[in-house]
Amino acid sequence: MLFNSVAFAIFLPIIFILYWVLAKRGHKIQNLLLLAASLYFYASWDWRFLLLLITSIILGFFSGALINNSVNERQRKFWLWTSILLNLGFLGFFKYFNFFAESFSDALGLLGINAGVSTLNIILPVGISFYTFHGLSYIIDIYNRKIQPEGNFVNYSLFVSYFPLLVAGPIERATHLLPQIDKARKFDYSNAVNGLRQILWGLFKKIVIADNCAQYANIIFNNHQDHSGSTLLIGALLFTFQIYGDFSGYSDIALGVSRLFGIELLRNFAYPYFSRDIAEFWRRWHISLSSWFRDYVYIPLGGSRGGIWMKIRNTFAIFLLSGFWHGANWTYVAWGALNAVYFLPLMISGNNRNNLNIVAKGKTLPTFKELVMILSTFFLTVFAWIFFRAESIGDAINIVGKIFSQSLISPPAFQGAERTLPLILLLIIFIVVEWRGRERDFALRDMGIEKSRKYRWSWYMVIMLAIYLFGNFASNIEFIYFQF
Repeated sequence: MLFNSVAFAIFLPIIFILYWVLAKRGHKIQNLLLLAASLYFYASWDWRFLLLLITSIILGFFSGALINNSVNERQRKFWLWTSILLNLGFLGFFKYFNFFAESFSDALGLLGINAGVSTLNIILPVGISFYTFHGLSYIIDIYNRKIQPEGNFVNYSLFVSYFPLLVAGPIERATHLLPQIDKARKFDYSNAVNGLRQILWGLFKKIVIADNCAQYANIIFNNHQDHSGSTLLIGALLFTFQIYGDFSGYSDIALGVSRLFGIELLRNFAYPYFSRDIAEFWRRWHISLSSWFRDYVYIPLGGSRGGIWMKIRNTFAIFLLSGFWHGANWTYVAWGALNAVYFLPLMISGNNRNNLNIVAKGKTLPTFKELVMILSTFFLTVFAWIFFRAESIGDAINIVGKIFSQSLISPPAFQGAERTLPLILLLIIFIVVEWRGRERDFALRDMGIEKSRKYRWSWYMVIMLAIYLFGNFASNIEFIYFQF
């Protein structure tokens, strides 16, 4: 079930009404309803994978209890690593088995050995990377004595499978979400209204920005061998806005939906394309994943403590893992490595935490220096996205080679180019709205709150009209991060 589908437009109001009707009977009944809704939501993709999700839930619930009840440190470590290996085993089989089999066969082929390694027809379960990381953070936090195990199976099951975040995040922490699940929630009208605003803006990002950009980015990338450097640069720029609109749009919808139920999820995006360096970009892009790797991989490895070689090792470790987490393709590893190369000079020079504040806070425009920094960081990001989007390393190198060739100055030409003017205007408006809203947790939050209701509703109607007129509704296009 897609957030941008008619089915979800029917599903959400029904669950919302039932949820608040049941409020007088206590939050435990509400939790049970949300759990049932979440399992139904997941089963609507493919009911066969519901068993895998339930297995992951059972594994995390009992692993946490076993770690907590262990009589000595040896037992605690045993149950911790047993749970980690089982969780990663499921993830590795479904997501990476064919990748490792093919890579092993290719490596032997370079040595002149025909291994005859066969692959399996494995379907990747939707959301497995996200709910696996939910469970891992839970058991690691119990092992580190940050939390006590959740004694209520329904509550824990809801923490792992909560439908707004189940298939594409944000990656939640037990320390943040479980306390909200464990207590009663009261309906807050202003919070619900902001939730609806966030859903509306998320739908605009997805249906108008991302899906329209995707239409042309796919044409260009899928036929890259036929296009000039200038056209390929246009394709890279379109993909840059596609992936931002797609993933941040999903996150906005997820957070907005959750606000309707009185539950606050972790923020996942904070206007990353307005970042002044790559370190700031990674504090603002896919925040829940970046912070997950920081807390559970980077810091345990030693973080930025120690000598220069430890800093280099740890930086490459988290960026390569982040790339590999995204998918079973060397292009994602290359994308992660490239970002590590971007990040290292800042880390080594101690400048990786220079830009912690909001850019041009309280001002209408950035300074010239800030603008140059923003544009420089943006185009470094665009370059890296080429590797993320390309089908193979060879394709990425070919695209980059053409962009840095004489064909870069030739007029761009691709199928449908003459119809892109409305999209260009929409992108400009989108960037302006995002810039004006950069000091809020999403661009439309409290928009025009000090003005009349007529003013606010005029804006809502304009956005809904833009979705209706310019939205790409072709077969309910899936969100990019569903494949991860």
